[in-house]
Amino acid sequence: MNIVVDTNIIVSAILSPSGKPAQIINLVANSKRLKMFYSIDILSEYKRVLAYERLNIPKDTQSIVVKMITAFGILINPPISNIQMPDETDRTFYDTATVSSSILITGNIKHFLPESFIVTPAEFLEIFEAE
Repeated sequence: MNIVVDTNIIVSAILSPSGKPAQIINLVANSKRLKMFYSIDILSEYKRVLAYERLNIPKDTQSIVVKMITAFGILINPPISNIQMPDETDRTFYDTATVSSSILITGNIKHFLPESFIVTPAEFLEIFEAE
């Protein structure tokens, strides 16, 4: 199963280690059934957001998360689509998911087009458990 993980899922996983986003990140690290795709732009956004002072995420945690993503994830370079997006800053997640035939997991569904492959963490966990 291929996935792309929105930044808000990464942040939520760190800030709430017992929540659904953290369960998903644990699955990425421990399940052979998941392949996590990312692009350079996605990795850059992860790094930028994790470093926000207001989140108060320790630098060593930031480093561990980035190393985990690069160790377990698959880097691709998707072409940029020209489809109309509700939130342009999320285009790279949409394009990466589309090109890699992935499920896009986000806590901000409204930032994306209504597509069946774009799901919340709870919806993803249901899909994962059903397979």
